[in-house]
Amino acid sequence: MRPLSLISLVPHPAYPHGHILVPDTNILLGQMDLVESPLFDAPLVILQTVLDEVRHRSIPLYNRLKNLLRADDKRVFVFYNEYCQDTAVYKNKEEIANDLNDRSIRTAVRWYGKHISSMLGSVRVLPNTYPQVVLLTDDVDNRQKASSEGITAVSVRNYVERSKNAAILSDLLAISSGDASVQPGVNHLNAIYSEHMSGAMLTTGVKSGILHQGHFSANQYNYLEGTVKVAAFDTPVLVVGRQNMNRAMQGDIVAVEIFLESEWRIPTNAVVDQDAALRNDDADQSDGEGDEVLQADEEARIAKDLAEEAKGTRKERSPTGRIVGIVKRNWRTYVCHLDPTSLSSTSPTSTATQAVFAIPTSTLLPRIRIRTRQAPQLLDQKILVTIDRWDITSRYPEGHFVRALGKAGTKEAEQEALLVEYGVAYGAFGKAIQACLPPEGDNWIVPPKGDKVWKGREDLRELLICSIDPPGCQDIDDALHARPLENGNIETGVHIADVSHFVHAETPMDSEAAARGTTVYLVDKRIDMLPSLLGTNLCSLRPHVERLAFSVIWELTPEAKIVNFRFTKSVIASKEAFTYEQAQLRKDDINMNDPLTHSVRLLNSLAQKLREGRMRAGALNLASPEVKIHMESAESSDPIDVKQKEQLETNSLVEEFMLLANISVAKKIQEVFPLTAVLRRHMPPPAINFETLKDILKKRRGLDLDVRSSGALATSLDRCVDPTENSFNTLVRIMATRCMLSAEYFCSGSVSRDTFGHYGLASPIYTHFTSPIRRYADVLVHRQLAAAIDHSPLHASLHSKDYVERVLNNVNRRHRMAQMASRASIEFYVGLALQGRGASAVNGVREEAFVIRTFRNGIGVFVYRLGIEGLVTFKGEVDFNAEAYTISVPSTSKKGERKSLSVFDKVVVNITVEKNANTQRGTVKMELVSPVTSGLI
Repeated sequence: MRPLSLISLVPHPAYPHGHILVPDTNILLGQMDLVESPLFDAPLVILQTVLDEVRHRSIPLYNRLKNLLRADDKRVFVFYNEYCQDTAVYKNKEEIANDLNDRSIRTAVRWYGKHISSMLGSVRVLPNTYPQVVLLTDDVDNRQKASSEGITAVSVRNYVERSKNAAILSDLLAISSGDASVQPGVNHLNAIYSEHMSGAMLTTGVKSGILHQGHFSANQYNYLEGTVKVAAFDTPVLVVGRQNMNRAMQGDIVAVEIFLESEWRIPTNAVVDQDAALRNDDADQSDGEGDEVLQADEEARIAKDLAEEAKGTRKERSPTGRIVGIVKRNWRTYVCHLDPTSLSSTSPTSTATQAVFAIPTSTLLPRIRIRTRQAPQLLDQKILVTIDRWDITSRYPEGHFVRALGKAGTKEAEQEALLVEYGVAYGAFGKAIQACLPPEGDNWIVPPKGDKVWKGREDLRELLICSIDPPGCQDIDDALHARPLENGNIETGVHIADVSHFVHAETPMDSEAAARGTTVYLVDKRIDMLPSLLGTNLCSLRPHVERLAFSVIWELTPEAKIVNFRFTKSVIASKEAFTYEQAQLRKDDINMNDPLTHSVRLLNSLAQKLREGRMRAGALNLASPEVKIHMESAESSDPIDVKQKEQLETNSLVEEFMLLANISVAKKIQEVFPLTAVLRRHMPPPAINFETLKDILKKRRGLDLDVRSSGALATSLDRCVDPTENSFNTLVRIMATRCMLSAEYFCSGSVSRDTFGHYGLASPIYTHFTSPIRRYADVLVHRQLAAAIDHSPLHASLHSKDYVERVLNNVNRRHRMAQMASRASIEFYVGLALQGRGASAVNGVREEAFVIRTFRNGIGVFVYRLGIEGLVTFKGEVDFNAEAYTISVPSTSKKGERKSLSVFDKVVVNITVEKNANTQRGTVKMELVSPVTSGLI
């Protein structure tokens, strides 16, 4: 262990003989980006008082602090001051908790300084050369008390501005309430927004029914509108205008006050682009200055005018209101670009602090005003920004720069930005996790029979088992087999990687897998939930090697009716790893009649009957836009084209048996563990979700959509056909999918039994068992199933309903974020592929598209072949008929005539990929070229 005297010898002009920093709680709560920086290299002593308070106030920040304590490149230590008789303090009469904590911190700092002095004095170090113990706090009162007690105390800004890396570290400083250097007094005369109600007032208002609580959702097409979904109304509460949004941001939990019914509105159906509307704003303008108030007033006028126009339609109005308080902020680190027009100086040698606008990648977020000395160097970079505050006198939230990700537009920077934006944990697995892996590494093999590994396992190595997966799949979770029985029935089996044999509960690897929740699949990479030694080797059911598995084996009739089934741990040896296409070709090749091919054909025959049975029971055949990115070569990540994914019979083959396995396992674990079974459900969507789609289908195509049950919906979707357009039915299914609720994992004891069902699958119970390499929920299900069949005892944590709920809440969130990250990756590579096909700003690529939405000033289109959506806007005269989902625009081929464009119409668009001048990223732009040319209107 290094001597403390050497640890503390970090250069700082104010402390020439070294120093140790002791931060208070608010420093760690508000300045974690600074503390985590490698350039912030002072040794830190975290007091137990501070550690406990951070844990109490913010679990995410507490987890970041724990990571700091484990980091090899940081010198962070914990002092358990409350267990030391010299530093433990007791509450004085009438002393509040905050004052007690401050006094506890000062007592510990004072003792620590004396402790170092006595320790170094014993080795004859001169008294005036002792390292100083410095209290880091932004609390002015606490600093004054510390000074009077002979303690060295300093504000974080004062400390940073005198450090050797001040130019860079200053950018990482969050704006704190005690930071007088950047905190002008709030001038309520120039207030743009209303003050938020206090937490107590919000709680009282919600309980009394005067206020309503829900999540705020920004409108992706119109930044002047948002909605709040609350329990009291079937439709979301409409919030019009930034003043009524009152500084709420996407995902915030807010309290909303409902207006009188006479003031209710309908959504405006207008495209109002934030970047275009705000391009002349001045980032350096002081809060509350007159121009900023005038600009806010102009925004309010635009919002009011749009709302007045919408009043003229006959559609049912939505409850409308204003946000009066924030229950819980959803602030996080945002991926941004600097707006070059907001810089006062672009000279690369300029180091002056500039106020600039950071524009988030997400269009659902407002611009963020930051102050930085590095603005010219960051102009073409993807950067990370954190929000610190949003005052009532500022049109924009204020934040600080965290770090740069790389040059905008490069694959590396864009992919990392995507991972950060969606909260994907992509760091390397640490030493503690690696230590959980088998010491044999790649040389691990299934031991000979008689070893304890074989206890309770069946030997299935002689079965003709194969896997069927997408091309290039390395993490093979599942394999199958089928063979005829002497009684005329068929034995079929689904064999799943036995991940829980390697990943044990409450180990570092298990904790990391639980935190990650899922593997994330991007176009050109995979962010694994488990170390690759397991995911792509020891657990992966690769062909021609023995692997541990968890098997579900059925006896089925030739009509795919279940006679009986069993669950068993097993050892298998897959005979082949097919791609979907290889399995399809083998099944269809009449010249191939080997036993493995017969097995594939048998599986396919049964899968068809299983699917027919599900469809008869009311299962839905929904659709989502799925495309495949074609790369230049197997070694390259340069995309050259985009094509729709082809769905083969073998895709359905695998799907049907995975569904059968999941349903069978769900029944078993719920039977044995009725209070803590890990299940998955898909709630029936509210009928109101389908109202718009039903209305469009009826008015535009004369088709009826019956949503009384999943079976009725499935039948009516089958009838939504257009004899002249094969893609129409798929388009309707895609639109119907978007009306659905998301499926979710849940703990069986946390909800009523009648809500267990999976609406889309028409199954009364369901879980996920078949992909434990890439889904943590499946790992939990494996542990429960192993206990249910008496193979191994269930870990105590899975007997706790609270634990299961907590883990599944995280898994649900991670699953949603992983899906969004995957979609964003596809969109990015579609843009690159279009560029490769010549979709420059000059030429463009022409594609057929469907109109899927109409606005007052444009249309939303879906390019079916590419699986992407776009917006086409018109600047000229547009007649909008909201009731008929139609707009009328001047013809560009015959003067005096007009052309109508309606939802479901087929059009031709020209697609270009242009570099946005503000965001510095390639943006897909669409213009209509048929039946009219939008650029001429």
